[in-house]
Amino acid sequence: MNISAPFIVRPIATTLLAIGVTLVGLVAYFLLPIAGVPQVEIPTIQVSASLPGSNAETMATTVAAPLERQLALISGVTSISSSSSLGRTSIQVEFDLDRTLDGAAQDVQTAISAAAGDLPKDLPSPPTYEKANPADAQLMSIAVTSADLPIDKVNDYVENYVALQLSRVVGVGLVDFHGEQKSAVRIQVNPTAVAALGLSLEDIRSAISSASVNAPKGTLDGPRQSLTLAATDQLSDAAAFNAVIIAYRGGAPVRVSDIGGAIDGVEDIRQAAWLDGQRAVIIDVHKQPGYNINETVQRVKDLLPDLQRTLPPSIKMQVLGDRTQTIRSSVAEVQFTMAISVGLVVLVIFLFLRHVRATLIPSVTIPVSLLCTCAAMYLLGYTIDNVSLMALTIAVGFIIDDAIVMVENIIRHIENGDTPIEAALSGSREIGFTIISMTASLVAVFIPLLLMGGLIGRLFREFAVAVSIAIMMSGVISLTLTPMMCGWLLKPIDRNVRENVFSRALESTFAGMLHVYDVGLRWVLRHKPVMLLFMAATLGATVYLYQVIPKGFFPQQDNGTISGSSEAAQDISYDAMVRRQQELAKVIEADPDVQTVYYWVGANPTVNSGRLMIDLKPLSQRHATATQVINRLRKAAAKVEGIALFGQARQDVQIGARVSKTQYQYTLQDPDVNELFKWAPIMLAKLQTLPELQDVTGDLQSSAPRMTLKIDRDLIGQLGITPQAIDDTLYDAFGQRQVATIFTQLDQHHVVLELEPRFQEDASALARLFVRSATSGQMVPLSALTHYETSVSPLTINHQDQFPAVTLSFNLAPGHSLGDAISAIQRLEQSVIKPAALTARYQGSAKVFQSSLATQPYLILAAIVAVYIVLGMLYESFVHPLTILSTLPSAGVGAFLALMALGYDFSLIALIGVILLVGIVKKNAIMMIDFALDGERRRQLPAEEAIYQACLLRFRPIMMTTMAALLGGLPLALGTGAGSELRRPLGIAIVGGLLLSQFLTLYTTPVIYIYLSRFGHLRWFWRRKAGPEILMPDPGAAPVTDIGPDIRPESLPRRYEKPGIVRQN
Repeated sequence: MNISAPFIVRPIATTLLAIGVTLVGLVAYFLLPIAGVPQVEIPTIQVSASLPGSNAETMATTVAAPLERQLALISGVTSISSSSSLGRTSIQVEFDLDRTLDGAAQDVQTAISAAAGDLPKDLPSPPTYEKANPADAQLMSIAVTSADLPIDKVNDYVENYVALQLSRVVGVGLVDFHGEQKSAVRIQVNPTAVAALGLSLEDIRSAISSASVNAPKGTLDGPRQSLTLAATDQLSDAAAFNAVIIAYRGGAPVRVSDIGGAIDGVEDIRQAAWLDGQRAVIIDVHKQPGYNINETVQRVKDLLPDLQRTLPPSIKMQVLGDRTQTIRSSVAEVQFTMAISVGLVVLVIFLFLRHVRATLIPSVTIPVSLLCTCAAMYLLGYTIDNVSLMALTIAVGFIIDDAIVMVENIIRHIENGDTPIEAALSGSREIGFTIISMTASLVAVFIPLLLMGGLIGRLFREFAVAVSIAIMMSGVISLTLTPMMCGWLLKPIDRNVRENVFSRALESTFAGMLHVYDVGLRWVLRHKPVMLLFMAATLGATVYLYQVIPKGFFPQQDNGTISGSSEAAQDISYDAMVRRQQELAKVIEADPDVQTVYYWVGANPTVNSGRLMIDLKPLSQRHATATQVINRLRKAAAKVEGIALFGQARQDVQIGARVSKTQYQYTLQDPDVNELFKWAPIMLAKLQTLPELQDVTGDLQSSAPRMTLKIDRDLIGQLGITPQAIDDTLYDAFGQRQVATIFTQLDQHHVVLELEPRFQEDASALARLFVRSATSGQMVPLSALTHYETSVSPLTINHQDQFPAVTLSFNLAPGHSLGDAISAIQRLEQSVIKPAALTARYQGSAKVFQSSLATQPYLILAAIVAVYIVLGMLYESFVHPLTILSTLPSAGVGAFLALMALGYDFSLIALIGVILLVGIVKKNAIMMIDFALDGERRRQLPAEEAIYQACLLRFRPIMMTTMAALLGGLPLALGTGAGSELRRPLGIAIVGGLLLSQFLTLYTTPVIYIYLSRFGHLRWFWRRKAGPEILMPDPGAAPVTDIGPDIRPESLPRRYEKPGIVRQN
């Protein structure tokens, strides 16, 4: 059977079909969305609740705990983490990858409603939730500033206009803020004046709450006219609140202005953001899943000039942290790398075939296969990103292999006197099964990846599918378009035409290579046991090198953005924190590779913590990588007293919803909070001693000074004063309590009650507070009802799956891998005797790496088994696949040695390279074995003679395909520029594996074939030798008696003289 024959005899139909699918692929390529990495949806919902003035313990016990109990009942929840701090609780709920985000959101809303009865009654608003995807970083940030307007007015424009317009842009998802300063009326009370008038703070709160309302009034409906009732019941500014009457004393009204004053301010005075030292409101813009990043960002940028024209002239908007700049650079870099790969591969073909037409024919396979793959990717909803383009780039090196084998075989027939059409028919018939075998076995390598579950499976499925489709398309094209083009474009060989000097030089070079190989092969076949021992040593070396090579997760990317966290003393005030943060920002701005710095402070989660986003200059304009800049900034920041800087380069692959100061997370859990708080600093100190780690820090802040009021319950019982009244008084004085709401057409603003700032500085303010006695009606000083004690308390309380938790985080020290770090931590754990209830688990990237590390050997083994099964089915033999797979150990050794020599760890990207090698290096053995079997069957050659002739016969296509794959991966291995650090390990693994395996398999495969042929007397194992022919070339096909234009079996050199071996001609 000749699959190619119908296409060879119908050239027009074949050509039009190829043009049609190519055009479809070309259209699909321009329609594919662009992203940094494949779209991976990690269904995550973030729940937020606020209760201004509450400490971390109150928020954790009264807000976080009730919500966590209800959220834990939702099916499909894999992780619940929460962080409670001053006045705020944030809960991250992660779900199974199989859950839809919309369905998860509905369940979360139901859980929030179910928990409402257990939440504090004075929550200003119910808990809210938002959809999140930790794997998808924000698109961009926009800083909004004004040199003239106050920041609260700028914030009004941002929240009421700019953010709403941005949210309507197609592709834009969540829009959130940093440094927001929402307008509010702040009523600041003088406690001395209040006490002198016999008033309590609760009297003032009650009066203000009832002084401004916005309630329905009804209508007047007469016989002829209807009137809607309205009233001046709502106050709208500070001047109006200053006139509010609190009480009467001596017949005279006591107004707000008599006991302090109302001012126009902001809701939260303890948070702010800056850009270049100027106050700003920072807008973070996130992407909706499935949309093109470039197009979405471009739509936002196109909208900004229109928004700018409608804003006051003094308000300016500046785009920051634009992800598309690095994504576009990275995608362009991969496309350039792919172009180089194509050029090198075509050059290899030309050097070996030495004919322009013969070079053009297999070269057509590359664009047709790649564009057909783009069409399939579009239908599957994939994106053009670093991983998919990396797949297409590396595929360039071996999708052409099938066409090379086909063209080389047809040319060999033409050189032996056949017409091009005859050569195409006989050559395609002869080589068809080999192409099917190579294609099917190479696709089989990716079966384990395609079936792999979890986050890693989702991440690399796009890679596996893209390469598999490209390989299958190349196989189809090699069986259809390639032989048709050979039959109609190639010309018969004119023996009278003398080749040019260049062609003769190339032919002489190839003949010399063949002669050297022939001499080496004859020596190897005379010393087979030596090669067998060498094979065993190679296998052992593969296992050993796998065990000792450093293991990593994802290569550290340089996307031009550093996420920085600052931390000061736990007792620092807001004003002092602002000064230190600004000093730190000045140091960072002075770095020559830093372009912009925008930063903020506030209760996120605590006042003593700040955040900085550092945009670096483009790669072409700076001289250091992001990691080098971080190391440099760490030293510079050490000069700023009272504050520490932690940084991590932003990665395309973000895993885990918990935010930490450094990259990798190690979480301690214990039901006993005191035991947890005791052991967390101990473990932190021990981790800081490990040389494999740097920037080790934690989120435990348990030593903030606290003043505890001890209530005299007997006394307050006598006076009819409740603990609630004392709490309310304290909340009114120091908690930024929201006591009323101002409703407008666009938004709502709050009225905040507090003492004047000068009375909020120390404990002396407590002596000026009074509480009304219910029994006597007199004002009782708070100092008579309580006494205070100083102690410490946590600034934040974190939970992991409802248990108290402390997360320690770290970066990797230079020269060390994540595998090294985890091994060091494991050794540390074994040397420390911890309490039984204290458990430690990795989170985020470290957690996924730990699970992937355990499955790596099984994944490689599964790929080998899949290839063995496919080859066994194709060859109808248990033994032939073993011969083919014997080529793998040398590839593994080459890949591991190359990675170790160049200082790279064995990351998941390198693992993909090794799996690819499983599919690539076996092609050599397939080409040898197919022709050896044909020689045994058709010409009754002994196994040794058959494999010897097959090795020489297939030397040229083996060299061509290997060089094509090698040069296809070389641009990846040597790549520079944006995103190259992600692609480089793949290229290094493939190039290193091919360099070693190419040399070794040319000699080891014949030896393994000869040894395994001794099972020939067992028909069950050796079916293709004497049994029924499965998918074999037609019996009427011409026997393989030709080895090359000038090489025939009878002219082959004698390998060695040995009794019992008779050459058959």
